[in-house]
Formats: sequence, C-alpha cells, structure tokens
Amino acid sequence: MDNLIYTAMTGASHVLEMQSTVSNNLANVATTGFRAQFDAFRAVPVVNGGLPVQTYVTDSTVGSSFTPGPMIQTGNNLDVAVQSKGWIAVDMGNGTEGYTRNGSLKIDSAGQLQTWNGLAVQGVNGPITVPPGEQVQIGSDGTVSSIPPNGVMTSVSVLGQIKLVNPPDSALVRGDDGYFRLASGKAANADPTVVLASGTLEGSNVSAVSEMVSMIGLSRQFEMQMKLLTNAENNDSQASQFLTIA
Repeated sequence: MDNLIYTAMTGASHVLEMQSTVSNNLANVATTGFRAQFDAFRAVPVVNGGLPVQTYVTDSTVGSSFTPGPMIQTGNNLDVAVQSKGWIAVDMGNGTEGYTRNGSLKIDSAGQLQTWNGLAVQGVNGPITVPPGEQVQIGSDGTVSSIPPNGVMTSVSVLGQIKLVNPPDSALVRGDDGYFRLASGKAANADPTVVLASGTLEGSNVSAVSEMVSMIGLSRQFEMQMKLLTNAENNDSQASQFLTIA
C-alpha cells in the first residue's frame, strides 16, 4: 500500500517536470533558432535484498532536438541563418564560448557586432568592429565586409570573420540561458564547411501541434497518478476500519 503511494508520487512529480518542459517549448515556438527540449523517464526496480517488486520513476534522458527550423527571409543584412548543421560562436563575457542558431545580429554604439541580446559575436581572429557610418555585408562563410555609405562597392574591406563551429550534437549541453556549450568546457574549433544564409533567420523547431498533444497526454497521466493516490488513501482507510473492528 505504501509502495503504491510512493510510486504514484514519484510518477506525478516527474509528469510535472515534463509539463514544465513542454510549456517552455510552447513559450518559445516563435523564438528564433530555438531548439526544442525533451525529457524521458524510466521505471527503475528497487532491490532491497528480496525480489525487485518495487519500481520508481527516475530521469533517463534530458536533451534537445537538433532538427533544423524553417528558414524565414527578412532582407536584413544583419540577419543570418546557419544552413544545415553548425553554430554561431558567441563570447559569453566570462572567458567561455557559447553557441547559438539565433542569427539576429546588431551593431552597438561602439561598432561591435553583437547578438540580439548584447553578447559579442566571436570572430575567428577576435571581436568584429564596424567603422562608424558604414553598413555591413555578411558572406556565406561568415566574412563580414563593410559597405561605404554611398552603397558603391568600389573596394571590399574585410572587417573579420564570424566563428562558425560544428561540434557533434552529443558533445553539446544546453545552459539555463538557452546557449549551448561543449560539455568539456573547451572552445570548439572553427569549421570552414559551415554555411550562412544572409538576410535570413531560422525559426524555432518546436511543433506547436505536437507539444499540445504531449501536454494533453501528460495531463491524463497526472490524473491517473492522482487516482492511484486516492485509491491508496481509500485502501488505508478501509484497512484501519478492519483493524479497529478486530
């Protein structure tokens, strides 16, 4: 009877965790370059010297979906999208690198090329700075070139090259800030095979329909766990009555 309570309790607790993950995915269905998260749980038998008649729920896998999102044309020179596999390297400001698929870039007041939330874009040879009054053009290999104010490309002035990386998906871990990092804590090497599409952004790879279906399924699972707890309470009450009569 007590075993039923603990089994249902752990099941309900982890269902709530999965609902939280699904809710986060739904909240980011329109977030540029977002990678959907997923949870997986498994039943683990508890061996206490006898037969493994008890099972509890435990975390099995927490990961991300690396399926590419849809490409959205914007026409903005500072918008780039990674085609197929690869990541844009970002200076996290604490001596480490982060990796993102969100290519919505901007230039701050000091002329530094940054992400949409103010983190410096990592260049192959250091930070990338744009001279005042000039626009930029980003090539498919991440090369950042300046455009004169009159828009006439009489000469190409290369300002730097965005560091593009392509580490194995299994080597990446997601941080609480949404950026990915190497599990080893090291910086990934630049990969010249990664290709950017200028004037384009990659949308979120979250499927709103799939996530809503998952949410409905999780709600039903939670209700089932609650019914098990109710049954355990009823059994306990009846057992107490029998003991009182005896």
